[in-house]
Amino acid sequence: MIAGAADLMSRRGVNATSMRDVVRHTATPRGSIGHHFPDGKRQLIAEAVIFAGTQVSTPLEKAMRDRGVIDGLRAFVASWRRRLEATGFEAGCPVLAVAVDRYVGEVSDKDDDAAQQQLLDLADGVFAEWRQIMHAALLREGLAAERAERLATLVVASIEGTVAMCRASRRADALDQVQEELEIVLTAALTRVTR
Repeated sequence: MIAGAADLMSRRGVNATSMRDVVRHTATPRGSIGHHFPDGKRQLIAEAVIFAGTQVSTPLEKAMRDRGVIDGLRAFVASWRRRLEATGFEAGCPVLAVAVDRYVGEVSDKDDDAAQQQLLDLADGVFAEWRQIMHAALLREGLAAERAERLATLVVASIEGTVAMCRASRRADALDQVQEELEIVLTAALTRVTR
């Protein structure tokens, strides 16, 4: 159910992902959703954000550790390309969906503002984790901490924004362009370190 909710959020956004839609999408008995998510949609969306974050952070960390910054970036971009192309450019990032879509709960929800803040905090934490993974990889390759932090933010923001652009255009051209430019910037920064 959590993976199904993340998938629907990546395609439709947060508000267009209802508990009923998740049940239908995952072929789950309706009663089980209330059993597993007693706090309703807010809890399900929160779990989906955490799940989606891990689905990116685990392979990103492995790629950065095993391949280094440049090849790790290529693997990161390739994973987004595969996701976009496999879904006909319908699915983007469910974490970004939470960041840009105002939460509106089910009728039984009591406090949409508190839920909104909780979900934004979770999304912010996921983005921070991805930046930290990139930051750590840049530090391992000798970059100064402050520069590594700025470049990590640039990479994550660039890829997230580009995924949204690719969904809109239904093409991966922007992803190619951003990857090329990020490689130039990162290679130049890392080359200065080795001189």
